[in-house]
Order: sequence, then C-alpha cells, then structure tokens
Amino acid sequence: MTTIQWFPGHMAKARREVTEKLKQIDIVMELVDARVPLASRNPMIDELVSHKPRLILLNKADLADPKITKEWSEYFQARGFKVQAIDSQTGKGTEKIPSLAKELAVDLLEKLRAKGMKPRAIRALILGIPNVGKSTLINRLAKKKIAKTGDRPGITKQQQWIKVGGELELLDTPGILWPKFEDKLVGYRLAATGAIKDEILDFQDVAVFLLKYLKEEYPKQLSERFKLSKISEDIVEIFDEIGKNRGLLISGGYIDYDKAAELILREFRSCKIGKISLERPEKSTQL
Repeated sequence: MTTIQWFPGHMAKARREVTEKLKQIDIVMELVDARVPLASRNPMIDELVSHKPRLILLNKADLADPKITKEWSEYFQARGFKVQAIDSQTGKGTEKIPSLAKELAVDLLEKLRAKGMKPRAIRALILGIPNVGKSTLINRLAKKKIAKTGDRPGITKQQQWIKVGGELELLDTPGILWPKFEDKLVGYRLAATGAIKDEILDFQDVAVFLLKYLKEEYPKQLSERFKLSKISEDIVEIFDEIGKNRGLLISGGYIDYDKAAELILREFRSCKIGKISLERPEKSTQL
C-alpha cells in the first residue's frame, strides 16, 4: 500500500475548533473501533486533551473478538482511563455512559457544590476518527436523530452541542484523522475496517493483508466461512479457492481478483467471517 494521505480541510479546521472549545469542556469521550483500538486512535488527541479526564469507548464491540476486547479494556484501564465496550448500533453498553461521565466529573461537581453552586450538566467532548460510529452513538444517547450518519467517513462537518437528559451535554465535532500513516500496518487495519474511503484503496492489497492475518490468527473461521479444502501458505491459492467457491470468474475461467477482494472485505466488515480483532495489546508498543 502506498502511504495514504487524506487530510481534508474540514479536519484541519476541526483541530483548531477542538482547541478553542476545550475551556468549556469537563471530560473527553474518545470513540475507537474495538477491532483496532490503537490504529483508530488519533495521536493528536493525546496532545490536545491530555489534561482532561477521559472515557475510552470501544465501539463496534459486537464485531470484535470478545476475549481481545476484554484485554483492551484492561490495557486502557491500566493507563488511567475509564473504558466501556459498546455497540452504538444496538445500544448495548451505551446506557452506562452517563454514569461513567459522572464518575469522571466527580471532582468538578464537588467543587461546584463547595462553592454553593448548583451542579450543572457535565460537558463532554466526543472525539473519534471518521466512520468509527460517532454520529450513531450521539443519536442513540440523545434518543433522537441529531447527528448525520452514514457508512462513509467524513459525514460530520461542523460542531454542535447535544443534550443527553438533564445531566450531560455532548459536543460533537468532525472526525479528525492524522495526515499521514507512518506505519503501513495502521493503514491496512483502518482500510480493512472501512475507516478510510474505499475510493482511494487498492482492494486487493487490503484483502491480501486481511487474508494473511486471518490465516495466522483465525484459521478456523477463515476456513469455515469460505469452505477452504486447506489453508495454503500461498495467499494467491487462497484467493483462487475463494473465487472458485463463490463463482467469481471472468471469461476463460480466470478468477476475478477485484471481486474476490471486495467480497473478502465485505464479509469481514459485516462479521460474516466471525468476531475478529485486528490488534492485540501484547503485540502493541504504543501509548
């Protein structure tokens, strides 16, 4: 994969706006993809909001390997963050978010009480890279459709405050993605999960990365889903068998590798291959 550079003007603007709004913020909610918690963290966020109490929300936990999601929860907790695994589509786990926000803001609420002031709504900044499910989560917490949603990254374009009951206010911001992926693995992981616009990807490259990973970490699921006679050491042979089994042929009986690659990615993203995580804490050196 060539180095992906995708940093639209609205993302640079979002960074400035986040910095400007921080004085009004009590806590930060950082939304990441449970399948790739580090790859889907924006390094800029640590730099921008490190002094604020933070809740890390492991979204799309329904698509991730539950054992590895538990490992990630422990990983982030050990680094001083509150953590909650959620599925913003169905709402699983999201009901705990307001009480976790209160726990994070307990010192602030105590200070207000000590000054004889009535406790006000907790102001939370919600951050996350594009297509991590931020708008879906906001709509679920607000119990109405406020934020635009879509399966393409970069839907949110401006900031807005959203009330969640009487005790929590969320500031939504456009997704921020760093301008350059220094680590190719990060690019591949994000591409596989759909965080990068499909139009700029080479599907075959990403599918090869995914097949190699599944071959090593989830051979049983790979074999069962695509009815493989064996898991070959040669990725092209796996591609060929998937293409033949699914009838993805072009004239002359050759495999249509573009269609095969698209199928592999689509079935991974829709959880048809199984609950799969593309990162593990013990293999990570970041944070």
